[in-house]
Amino acid sequence: MAAHLQPESIPGADLGGPALRAFFRLAERWNLRIADQRRLLGDPPESTFYKWKRLQSGTLGRDTLERISYLLGIFKDLQILFPDEQQADTWVHRANQAPLFGGQSALQRMLSGNVADLFVVRQYLDAQRGWG
Repeated sequence: MAAHLQPESIPGADLGGPALRAFFRLAERWNLRIADQRRLLGDPPESTFYKWKRLQSGTLGRDTLERISYLLGIFKDLQILFPDEQQADTWVHRANQAPLFGGQSALQRMLSGNVADLFVVRQYLDAQRGWG
């Protein structure tokens, strides 16, 4: 009977490649600097970041997967809210007068380094599209 037991898979073990490929496409669309990309990913060591960028795959920790998930949700929300791709892709860079941003851009808020700030931006955009 024990021969039929499957080893327990590591959560997210097979999500690293797709998550990183999506992240780097998003980073290109948003025209993000390398320093900003690293910050949004949770400040991985420089060598790890460049390995991820070069290979477009790797094993990601829970925190990094969570960060990428929020960023992809933000990207999706923006695509829905702004049918014009350029407007959607540049929104994160524009100053925003909503109290949540206090005149700063969403990107500035997200670059605090806290995963909670990615969540807050995602929640804000979900609310803008009527999901919050």
